[in-house]
Amino acid sequence: MPPISLQTLDKLKSCSTATLTTQLFKRNFRQQFLVGVTPLNPNAGSFAGEAFTLRFIPSREDKDWDLSDLRKRGEDNVQWEAVEAIGAGQVLMIDSRNDARAASAGNMLMTRMMRKRVAAAITDGAFRDGTEIAKMPFPAYCTANTASTRPAYHRAADMQLPIGCAGVAVYPGDIIVGDSDGVVVVPRAIAGELANDSHEQELREKFLFTKIDAGAPLWGTYPPNEATMQEYAEWRARQAAE
Repeated sequence: MPPISLQTLDKLKSCSTATLTTQLFKRNFRQQFLVGVTPLNPNAGSFAGEAFTLRFIPSREDKDWDLSDLRKRGEDNVQWEAVEAIGAGQVLMIDSRNDARAASAGNMLMTRMMRKRVAAAITDGAFRDGTEIAKMPFPAYCTANTASTRPAYHRAADMQLPIGCAGVAVYPGDIIVGDSDGVVVVPRAIAGELANDSHEQELREKFLFTKIDAGAPLWGTYPPNEATMQEYAEWRARQAAE
C-alpha cells in the first residue's frame, strides 16, 4: 500500500465530510459516506486514520454457548484479538451487518483503544454503555445504543479483510475520516490528491460563503463563474500577505 503522510491525514482531518464526498463524487465515487452512522460524542473531535477491519457473523448456539460464561469470553475471541492488534492512529471498522440487536463493543473496549491512541471506532450496528462512551474524548460512531451483549447475535469471525460497513466497501488500509456529521471512506490510492483538492475547496467555499451571506445570488457565485474566481484569487492573495 502507498504510504500516507501525516500532512495528508491532517488535511483530510481538517476538511468536512461534505467536502470530501463532493471531491469523491467528482471522481465517480457515488456513496462513500456511512449513512445512519453517527457519533455518540459529537464533541470528541474530527479524525483521520487507516482502516483496521473486523467482521461479525450471526452467533450460533453450538459455537457461542460458552460465551455466557464470563470467565471464557477471552477464549477464541477475534474481537479482543482485534482490539489488541490495532495500532495507534488506526480506525476500527466493524461490519455488524447493520444489526443493532446486540452491541458491537462497550466502554471497556473503547477505553482500551483510547489508551492505545486508536483514532476511532465505527460500527454499522450498536454500541453498549452509550452514556459512558458519550462522555469519553474518543470518536465512537454507531447506528444505535443497546444494552444487549454481543454474543446474543454476533460472532467476530475475522479481521483485516474487506468488509461492508453501512453499505460501503471498506478495505484494510483505506483512509477513514470522521467529523460531527459522520464518517466517510477514502480509497487509499487517491487520499493524497483528495486531501489537496478538498483543502482547496474548503478555502474557496469559505470565500464564497462570505458572498452568499452578504446577499449574492447563487448563479455565478456557487458554483463560481470567471469573475467570482478572479475575486477569489485576489482574496487569496490578500490572505497570504496578511
